[in-house]
Amino acid sequence: MKRKSATWLFVGSLLLGCTTFGAGQDRPAIAVVEKASGFVGFYLEDGRRIGEVKVGNFPHEAILSPDGRLLYVTDNGVLWMTEDGAGGNTISVVDVHAMKKVGTIDLGRFRRPHGIAWDSTKTRLLVTTERPYGLLMVDAAERKVLRDYDVQGKSPHMVALGPGGEWAFVSNVDSGTVAAVQLKTGAVKLIPTGARPQGCVLAPDGGRMYVVNTGADRITIIDPRSQEAIGTIPTGKGPGRIAITPDGKTLVYNLQGDLSVGFADIATGRQVATVELGGRSLSLTMTADGKTAFAGVQDQDKVFVISVAERKIVRVIATPKGAGPDPAIPLR
Repeated sequence: MKRKSATWLFVGSLLLGCTTFGAGQDRPAIAVVEKASGFVGFYLEDGRRIGEVKVGNFPHEAILSPDGRLLYVTDNGVLWMTEDGAGGNTISVVDVHAMKKVGTIDLGRFRRPHGIAWDSTKTRLLVTTERPYGLLMVDAAERKVLRDYDVQGKSPHMVALGPGGEWAFVSNVDSGTVAAVQLKTGAVKLIPTGARPQGCVLAPDGGRMYVVNTGADRITIIDPRSQEAIGTIPTGKGPGRIAITPDGKTLVYNLQGDLSVGFADIATGRQVATVELGGRSLSLTMTADGKTAFAGVQDQDKVFVISVAERKIVRVIATPKGAGPDPAIPLR
Protein backbone atom coordinates (compact mmCIF):
# COMPACT_ATOMS: atom_id res chain seq x y z
CA MET A 1 0.00 0.00 0.00
CA LYS A 2 1.48 3.35 -1.05
CA ARG A 3 1.55 5.97 1.65
CA LYS A 4 1.42 9.72 1.10
CA SER A 5 4.35 10.09 3.51
CA ALA A 6 6.95 7.35 3.92
CA THR A 7 7.98 8.54 7.36
CA TRP A 8 6.81 10.55 10.33
CA LEU A 9 9.19 13.11 11.81
CA PHE A 10 9.85 13.54 15.49
CA VAL A 11 12.08 16.51 16.50
CA GLY A 12 13.52 16.41 13.00
CA SER A 13 15.08 12.98 13.33
CA LEU A 14 14.87 10.76 10.25
CA LEU A 15 16.73 7.55 9.42
CA LEU A 16 15.89 5.12 6.61
CA GLY A 17 12.15 5.42 7.07
CA CYS A 18 12.34 5.01 10.87
CA THR A 19 12.19 7.61 13.59
CA THR A 20 14.95 7.36 16.21
CA PHE A 21 15.49 8.89 19.62
CA GLY A 22 17.90 11.59 20.65
CA ALA A 23 19.04 12.33 24.18
CA GLY A 24 16.17 13.17 26.48
CA GLN A 25 13.44 12.29 24.05
CA ASP A 26 10.41 10.27 25.07
CA ARG A 27 10.24 6.56 24.48
CA PRO A 28 7.07 5.02 23.06
CA ALA A 29 4.45 3.60 25.40
CA ILE A 30 2.43 1.69 22.80
CA ALA A 31 3.26 -0.16 19.59
CA VAL A 32 0.33 -0.62 17.21
CA VAL A 33 0.40 -3.36 14.58
CA GLU A 34 -1.02 -1.52 11.58
CA LYS A 35 -2.21 -4.48 9.59
CA ALA A 36 -3.56 -2.86 6.44
CA SER A 37 -0.50 -0.70 5.72
CA GLY A 38 2.19 -3.12 6.93
CA PHE A 39 3.71 -0.86 9.58
CA VAL A 40 4.23 -0.86 13.33
CA GLY A 41 3.42 2.59 14.67
CA PHE A 42 4.82 3.94 17.94
CA TYR A 43 2.80 6.20 20.24
CA LEU A 44 3.14 8.04 23.52
CA GLU A 45 0.55 7.52 26.26
CA ASP A 46 -1.28 10.65 25.16
CA GLY A 47 -1.74 9.19 21.69
CA ARG A 48 0.92 11.17 19.85
CA ARG A 49 2.62 9.19 17.09
CA ILE A 50 6.40 9.43 17.28
CA GLY A 51 7.64 6.80 14.86
CA GLU A 52 6.93 3.93 12.52
CA VAL A 53 8.65 0.86 11.10
CA LYS A 54 7.83 -0.98 7.89
CA VAL A 55 7.47 -4.72 8.49
CA GLY A 56 6.09 -7.49 6.25
CA ASN A 57 2.81 -7.30 4.39
CA PHE A 58 -0.35 -7.50 6.48
CA PRO A 59 1.14 -8.19 9.92
CA HIS A 60 -1.42 -9.65 12.32
CA GLU A 61 -0.03 -10.27 15.81
CA ALA A 62 3.04 -9.36 17.86
CA ILE A 63 4.71 -10.14 21.16
CA LEU A 64 7.26 -8.24 23.22
CA SER A 65 10.50 -9.85 24.39
CA PRO A 66 10.81 -10.49 28.15
CA ASP A 67 13.29 -7.60 28.50
CA GLY A 68 10.94 -5.24 26.66
CA ARG A 69 13.47 -4.47 23.95
CA LEU A 70 12.31 -6.40 20.89
CA LEU A 71 8.93 -6.84 19.25
CA TYR A 72 8.31 -9.98 17.19
CA VAL A 73 5.67 -9.39 14.50
CA THR A 74 3.98 -12.11 12.43
CA ASP A 75 4.04 -11.11 8.76
CA ASN A 76 0.93 -13.00 7.70
CA GLY A 77 0.79 -11.62 4.18
CA VAL A 78 -3.01 -11.50 3.69
CA LEU A 79 -5.54 -9.12 5.19
CA TRP A 80 -8.18 -11.69 6.17
CA MET A 81 -7.73 -15.28 7.25
CA THR A 82 -10.55 -16.31 4.89
CA GLU A 83 -8.45 -15.30 1.85
CA ASP A 84 -6.83 -18.04 -0.22
CA GLY A 85 -3.43 -16.45 -0.88
CA ALA A 86 -0.07 -18.02 -0.03
CA GLY A 87 0.83 -15.09 2.23
CA GLY A 88 4.16 -14.40 3.87
CA ASN A 89 6.64 -16.60 5.70
CA THR A 90 8.52 -14.27 8.02
CA ILE A 91 8.54 -12.77 11.48
CA SER A 92 9.86 -9.21 11.67
CA VAL A 93 12.09 -8.30 14.63
CA VAL A 94 11.76 -4.67 15.73
CA ASP A 95 13.84 -2.76 18.28
CA VAL A 96 11.20 -0.74 20.11
CA HIS A 97 13.67 1.68 21.72
CA ALA A 98 15.39 2.58 18.45
CA MET A 99 12.11 2.15 16.55
CA LYS A 100 13.67 0.25 13.68
CA LYS A 101 13.59 -3.22 12.20
CA VAL A 102 16.67 -5.19 13.20
CA GLY A 103 16.04 -8.63 11.77
CA THR A 104 13.83 -11.17 10.04
CA ILE A 105 13.07 -14.77 10.95
CA ASP A 106 12.59 -16.87 7.80
CA LEU A 107 10.02 -19.61 8.34
CA GLY A 108 10.80 -21.40 5.09
CA ARG A 109 7.91 -23.51 3.80
CA PHE A 110 5.65 -22.44 6.69
CA ARG A 111 3.51 -19.55 5.57
CA ARG A 112 0.94 -17.12 6.95
CA PRO A 113 2.15 -16.97 10.55
CA HIS A 114 -0.48 -15.61 12.89
CA GLY A 115 -0.68 -16.20 16.66
CA ILE A 116 2.51 -15.88 18.70
CA ALA A 117 3.50 -16.62 22.31
CA TRP A 118 6.60 -17.42 24.38
CA ASP A 119 7.33 -20.89 25.64
CA SER A 120 8.29 -21.46 29.29
CA THR A 121 12.00 -20.71 28.68
CA LYS A 122 11.18 -17.26 27.22
CA THR A 123 13.76 -17.99 24.51
CA ARG A 124 11.53 -19.82 22.02
CA LEU A 125 8.48 -18.56 20.22
CA LEU A 126 5.33 -20.56 19.56
CA VAL A 127 3.78 -19.49 16.25
CA THR A 128 0.66 -20.72 14.46
CA THR A 129 0.66 -21.01 10.66
CA GLU A 130 -2.20 -21.19 8.18
CA ARG A 131 -0.25 -22.64 5.20
CA PRO A 132 0.13 -25.46 6.12
CA TYR A 133 -2.01 -25.64 9.28
CA GLY A 134 0.30 -26.06 12.24
CA LEU A 135 2.29 -24.76 15.18
CA LEU A 136 5.98 -23.88 15.11
CA MET A 137 8.64 -23.65 17.80
CA VAL A 138 11.14 -20.95 16.83
CA ASP A 139 14.48 -20.12 18.45
CA ALA A 140 14.30 -16.34 18.90
CA ALA A 141 18.06 -15.80 19.25
CA GLU A 142 19.12 -18.12 16.42
CA ARG A 143 16.13 -17.01 14.35
CA LYS A 144 15.29 -20.45 13.04
CA VAL A 145 12.49 -23.00 13.17
CA LEU A 146 13.26 -25.81 15.63
CA ARG A 147 10.15 -27.92 15.26
CA ASP A 148 6.67 -28.03 13.77
CA TYR A 149 3.56 -29.63 15.25
CA ASP A 150 0.38 -31.05 13.73
CA VAL A 151 -2.59 -29.35 15.43
CA GLN A 152 -5.09 -31.79 13.89
CA GLY A 153 -7.46 -29.03 12.88
CA LYS A 154 -8.17 -26.28 10.38
CA SER A 155 -7.11 -22.64 10.53
CA PRO A 156 -5.02 -22.51 13.72
CA HIS A 157 -5.27 -18.94 14.93
CA MET A 158 -4.10 -18.03 18.43
CA VAL A 159 -1.85 -19.86 20.88
CA ALA A 160 -1.43 -19.72 24.67
CA LEU A 161 0.92 -21.64 26.96
CA GLY A 162 -0.56 -23.81 29.69
CA PRO A 163 0.56 -23.94 33.33
CA GLY A 164 4.09 -25.29 33.75
CA GLY A 165 4.83 -24.81 30.06
CA GLU A 166 4.31 -28.45 29.08
CA TRP A 167 1.29 -27.89 26.83
CA ALA A 168 0.38 -25.22 24.29
CA PHE A 169 -3.26 -24.51 23.46
CA VAL A 170 -4.12 -23.62 19.85
CA SER A 171 -7.53 -22.44 18.62
CA ASN A 172 -8.53 -24.27 15.42
CA VAL A 173 -11.04 -21.74 14.08
CA ASP A 174 -12.60 -23.77 11.28
CA SER A 175 -12.71 -27.02 13.28
CA GLY A 176 -14.42 -25.72 16.43
CA THR A 177 -11.68 -27.17 18.62
CA VAL A 178 -8.73 -26.19 20.74
CA ALA A 179 -5.68 -28.39 20.23
CA ALA A 180 -3.73 -29.11 23.40
CA VAL A 181 -0.22 -29.83 22.11
CA GLN A 182 2.40 -31.46 24.34
CA LEU A 183 5.52 -29.59 23.31
CA LYS A 184 7.99 -32.34 24.23
CA THR A 185 6.32 -35.22 22.42
CA GLY A 186 3.99 -33.56 19.92
CA ALA A 187 1.00 -35.46 21.32
CA VAL A 188 -2.33 -33.71 20.69
CA LYS A 189 -5.64 -33.76 22.49
CA LEU A 190 -8.57 -32.01 20.81
CA ILE A 191 -11.00 -30.10 23.01
CA PRO A 192 -14.40 -29.32 21.42
CA THR A 193 -15.54 -25.70 21.86
CA GLY A 194 -18.18 -23.47 20.31
CA ALA A 195 -17.98 -22.33 16.69
CA ARG A 196 -14.87 -20.40 15.59
CA PRO A 197 -12.66 -20.36 18.68
CA GLN A 198 -10.11 -17.55 18.53
CA GLY A 199 -8.39 -15.72 21.40
CA CYS A 200 -7.42 -17.53 24.59
CA VAL A 201 -5.97 -16.56 27.94
CA LEU A 202 -4.68 -18.46 30.97
CA ALA A 203 -5.86 -17.44 34.44
CA PRO A 204 -3.11 -15.98 36.67
CA ASP A 205 -3.19 -19.05 38.93
CA GLY A 206 -3.02 -21.40 35.95
CA GLY A 207 -6.23 -23.17 36.91
CA ARG A 208 -8.37 -22.23 33.90
CA MET A 209 -8.00 -21.37 30.23
CA TYR A 210 -10.62 -19.08 28.69
CA VAL A 211 -11.31 -19.25 24.94
CA VAL A 212 -13.67 -16.93 23.07
CA ASN A 213 -15.92 -18.45 20.40
CA THR A 214 -16.65 -15.85 17.73
CA GLY A 215 -19.34 -17.94 16.05
CA ALA A 216 -21.07 -19.10 19.25
CA ASP A 217 -21.11 -15.86 21.31
CA ARG A 218 -19.58 -17.45 24.37
CA ILE A 219 -16.41 -18.18 26.28
CA THR A 220 -15.38 -21.80 26.71
CA ILE A 221 -13.77 -22.59 30.08
CA ILE A 222 -11.04 -25.25 29.87
CA ASP A 223 -9.24 -27.11 32.63
CA PRO A 224 -5.71 -26.95 31.18
CA ARG A 225 -4.43 -29.85 33.27
CA SER A 226 -7.09 -32.36 32.25
CA GLN A 227 -7.50 -30.71 28.81
CA GLU A 228 -11.30 -30.75 29.15
CA ALA A 229 -13.98 -28.11 28.56
CA ILE A 230 -15.75 -27.63 31.88
CA GLY A 231 -18.12 -24.71 31.31
CA THR A 232 -19.16 -21.66 29.32
CA ILE A 233 -19.87 -17.97 29.84
CA PRO A 234 -22.41 -16.34 27.46
CA THR A 235 -21.25 -13.10 25.82
CA GLY A 236 -22.44 -10.53 23.34
CA LYS A 237 -21.98 -11.00 19.60
CA GLY A 238 -18.68 -12.09 18.09
CA PRO A 239 -16.00 -12.16 20.80
CA GLY A 240 -12.57 -12.46 19.16
CA ARG A 241 -9.77 -11.65 21.63
CA ILE A 242 -9.65 -11.88 25.41
CA ALA A 243 -7.63 -10.74 28.42
CA ILE A 244 -7.92 -11.31 32.16
CA THR A 245 -7.27 -8.94 35.04
CA PRO A 246 -4.32 -9.77 37.33
CA ASP A 247 -6.66 -10.63 40.22
CA GLY A 248 -8.24 -13.32 38.06
CA LYS A 249 -11.76 -11.95 38.57
CA THR A 250 -12.68 -10.26 35.29
CA LEU A 251 -12.47 -11.19 31.61
CA VAL A 252 -12.29 -8.40 29.04
CA TYR A 253 -12.94 -9.08 25.34
CA ASN A 254 -13.87 -7.39 22.08
CA LEU A 255 -17.35 -7.94 20.63
CA GLN A 256 -17.16 -7.60 16.88
CA GLY A 257 -20.89 -7.98 16.30
CA ASP A 258 -21.91 -5.57 19.06
CA LEU A 259 -19.28 -2.93 18.19
CA SER A 260 -18.16 -2.91 21.80
CA VAL A 261 -15.90 -4.34 24.49
CA GLY A 262 -17.40 -6.75 27.00
CA PHE A 263 -16.66 -7.52 30.65
CA ALA A 264 -17.50 -10.85 32.31
CA ASP A 265 -17.44 -11.66 36.01
CA ILE A 266 -15.76 -15.04 36.44
CA ALA A 267 -17.34 -15.80 39.82
CA THR A 268 -20.89 -15.51 38.51
CA GLY A 269 -20.17 -16.61 34.94
CA ARG A 270 -22.01 -13.62 33.48
CA GLN A 271 -21.29 -10.73 31.18
CA VAL A 272 -21.75 -7.70 33.43
CA ALA A 273 -20.93 -4.67 31.28
CA THR A 274 -20.08 -3.38 27.82
CA VAL A 275 -18.37 -0.28 26.49
CA GLU A 276 -19.71 0.92 23.14
CA LEU A 277 -17.07 1.74 20.52
CA GLY A 278 -19.16 2.58 17.48
CA GLY A 279 -16.93 0.41 15.31
CA ARG A 280 -15.91 -3.22 14.90
CA SER A 281 -12.87 -3.99 17.00
CA LEU A 282 -10.69 -6.88 15.85
CA SER A 283 -8.32 -6.80 18.81
CA LEU A 284 -8.23 -6.55 22.59
CA THR A 285 -5.06 -6.22 24.64
CA MET A 286 -4.37 -5.11 28.19
CA THR A 287 -1.55 -3.60 30.21
CA ALA A 288 0.19 -5.94 32.67
CA ASP A 289 -1.38 -4.13 35.64
CA GLY A 290 -4.87 -4.69 34.22
CA LYS A 291 -5.77 -1.01 34.36
CA THR A 292 -6.00 -0.23 30.67
CA ALA A 293 -7.34 -2.13 27.65
CA PHE A 294 -6.84 -1.33 23.98
CA ALA A 295 -9.25 -2.14 21.15
CA GLY A 296 -8.23 -1.52 17.54
CA VAL A 297 -10.97 -0.65 15.04
CA GLN A 298 -9.38 -1.43 11.71
CA ASP A 299 -11.90 0.20 9.38
CA GLN A 300 -11.87 3.48 11.33
CA ASP A 301 -8.06 3.66 11.78
CA LYS A 302 -8.56 4.13 15.52
CA VAL A 303 -7.40 2.49 18.74
CA PHE A 304 -9.73 2.95 21.71
CA VAL A 305 -8.08 3.21 25.12
CA ILE A 306 -10.38 1.93 27.88
CA SER A 307 -10.21 2.21 31.66
CA VAL A 308 -10.93 -1.30 32.93
CA ALA A 309 -11.95 -0.17 36.41
CA GLU A 310 -14.22 2.65 35.20
CA ARG A 311 -15.37 0.76 32.12
CA LYS A 312 -15.21 3.76 29.86
CA ILE A 313 -13.19 5.12 26.94
CA VAL A 314 -10.49 7.49 28.17
CA ARG A 315 -8.74 8.21 24.88
CA VAL A 316 -8.90 7.50 21.15
CA ILE A 317 -5.64 7.11 19.26
CA ALA A 318 -5.88 8.12 15.61
CA THR A 319 -3.60 6.12 13.33
CA PRO A 320 -2.78 7.24 9.76
CA LYS A 321 -5.44 6.84 7.10
CA GLY A 322 -5.35 3.30 5.74
CA ALA A 323 -3.24 1.97 8.62
CA GLY A 324 -5.87 -0.55 9.65
CA PRO A 325 -4.78 -1.04 13.28
CA ASP A 326 -5.07 -4.47 14.86
CA PRO A 327 -3.43 -5.19 18.25
CA ALA A 328 -1.87 -2.44 20.38
CA ILE A 329 1.08 -3.73 22.39
CA PRO A 330 1.81 -1.92 25.69
CA LEU A 331 5.55 -1.27 26.00
CA ARG A 332 5.66 -0.17 29.65
